Amino acid sequence: METAIKALVLGAGFAGQGHAEALRYCGVEVVGMVSRTQEIVEEIASQLNIPYASTNWEQALHDLQPNMVAIGTPGGAHVEPILQALNYKTHIFCDKPLAESADKANQLTEQADIAGVKTAYAASYRYQPNVLYAHELIRDGKIGQPLEIECVSHFNLESMIPFGWSHRAELGGGRLNNNFTHKLSIVEYVLDGQVDQVLGSLRNDMHKAPMVSGVHDFRTRADFIPSDDELSKIEWEATNVEWSYSILAECDSQFASQPVSVMFKHSALHPRFGEDHIVIYGEAGSIVMKGCYGQGQFLIYDQTQGWQEQKLPEHIISSIPQITDDTQRNWTSLMLEFTNDIRNLPYKKYQTFEDGARYQAIIDQLRSNNASVL
Repeated sequence: METAIKALVLGAGFAGQGHAEALRYCGVEVVGMVSRTQEIVEEIASQLNIPYASTNWEQALHDLQPNMVAIGTPGGAHVEPILQALNYKTHIFCDKPLAESADKANQLTEQADIAGVKTAYAASYRYQPNVLYAHELIRDGKIGQPLEIECVSHFNLESMIPFGWSHRAELGGGRLNNNFTHKLSIVEYVLDGQVDQVLGSLRNDMHKAPMVSGVHDFRTRADFIPSDDELSKIEWEATNVEWSYSILAECDSQFASQPVSVMFKHSALHPRFGEDHIVIYGEAGSIVMKGCYGQGQFLIYDQTQGWQEQKLPEHIISSIPQITDDTQRNWTSLMLEFTNDIRNLPYKKYQTFEDGARYQAIIDQLRSNNASVL
């Protein structure tokens, strides 16, 4: 028997709004939204036609009795709201990172198991159409056994972005929590495996950030960059997270007889020289997905024809939500699998809190051992 779903959303910013739209796409009744500022949550809830807006999460859980919640706040603000939701036995969809540390992420995973609820972890760029196609080609032996993957990106972000959660590890910030999680998810998906060895070098390229009020939505933070005249008058806050990383890893794979070598290279503040890309090298050919998360051209290499651009096959295109925005479409793809599972309908395997805790353990390992003296 199909289960009806009533969902409560935590967060009125980029992720909260995106989760609400994804829920609606999946036919879920979004009964309420909670955020930290009453004026803003009322405005966003009104725009989205959500009937209940509040700043009190515990009260909203009590008033609305949802059977699902979607958590769209920064990672440092996930633990207590999730634990409170688990008291109500709600299923939980949570954006990445699951928590600011592996210990807390493991706590959430254990408590969700005890509560007997379903969970979803939204490192969701594994649902990029090119990534789905690459997985299919590797599964079908198009490039032979996969041997090596490289993931390279440079974002050239403005270094004067106002201080916020992305600048502090305890708030869920850092590039490992907010870029690497997606890359890791993509690699594990195309290989149908798990990373089990990591070694990395991390670098903080931004030691302080300007304190500016008024930033609410992650997408508009660049609008609040102070002018040259304002810089001498504002306060600054120290940052403690990585803005660049170079990581070597090994990943097991259902499609390879030995671990696949993986290189992750990312810099948030420096310009790209060549195009961002993900390249998968195999014994009999290779695949290139251009773009940081594989959003660009798709090419296949074989020894007779060299590099040839490929168009996505129709069955890939028709299998995904017809949504133009990559982030929104990928949230929605995961939400479809999750809500189908809740409704006892057929679904494909998706990432859960267990994956989120595993990812956080990898991040903690990289942060604690990012350089060794020999």
